[in-house]
Formats: sequence, C-alpha cells, structure tokens
Amino acid sequence: MAKLILTHEVSGLGAAGDVVEVKDGYARNYLVPRGLATRWTKGGQKQVDQIQAARKSRAIHTIEEARDVRDRLQAAPVTVAVRSGDTGRLFGAVTTTDIAEAVKAAGGPDLDRRKIEVPAPIKSLGEHKVHVRLHEDVQATVDVKVVPAK
Repeated sequence: MAKLILTHEVSGLGAAGDVVEVKDGYARNYLVPRGLATRWTKGGQKQVDQIQAARKSRAIHTIEEARDVRDRLQAAPVTVAVRSGDTGRLFGAVTTTDIAEAVKAAGGPDLDRRKIEVPAPIKSLGEHKVHVRLHEDVQATVDVKVVPAK
C-alpha cells in the first residue's frame, strides 16, 4: 500500500489535500504520473495544509448555500453554441469548461469545471443532462442545450 497526498479531486477516492492509502500499482501507474497525487512525506503535511486552505476558500461553505445554487442551476437550461456539421454532429465535443463558461455567461454561479460530471461525451446537438457536485451532500442536475453556432 502506498500513502499519497491527493493534489486534485479523484472520484471515489477523495478531494484535494486528502491523505489516502492506495495499492502500489494504482499510485505508480495512474495517480502519480497524471499529477493527481504526490507521495506522502513528513514535510508534505505543509503542502496538505495549503491545499486544504485553498479548497476551503473556493468551496461552497454551507448546505443551504449549495441548495440555493442547485435550485438556480436547475431552474433553466444552459445553452452552449458550438460548431457542427449538417447532420448535427459536432466538430469535437462539449467540454466541462464550455459548460462552466456557459453557466457563468447565463448569470449563474462560477463553477469549478472539475465539479462537473458528464456521463457520456456530448458530441451531438440537442439536450443533455450533466451533474454538478456542489457540496458533499448536494448534487445538481443541469440541462445543457447544445445549439449550432452561427
């Protein structure tokens, strides 16, 4: 077992700043090479404290605030304009960054793109559903309407 400090949020494992123990192969072949984690050392505790302080400054602090943001997100669909072909297929895919920018442009909250989960890549025009993790206990489902760009 390897002891690691997560530098980014990893679904099913933990958030940035958490100290976790995982199997050696998972650490060596996936987490460390992709920059999602670093090896734990005694001096690494200072890094853990910095990551957790930064996360707290960006996070939604209360469940009530998270529920308010969830209600605002679910109130209306978010429209993303992208280039597409004649058949409705996109040139590329709609990314989580595109969705976060569209939410902000529509007057919504500033979302962290890493908190947006797209079940399957969005590669066609139409309506799609994505999930946004706002708080440990609060998740929003957002309707994303993909339209052709003019």
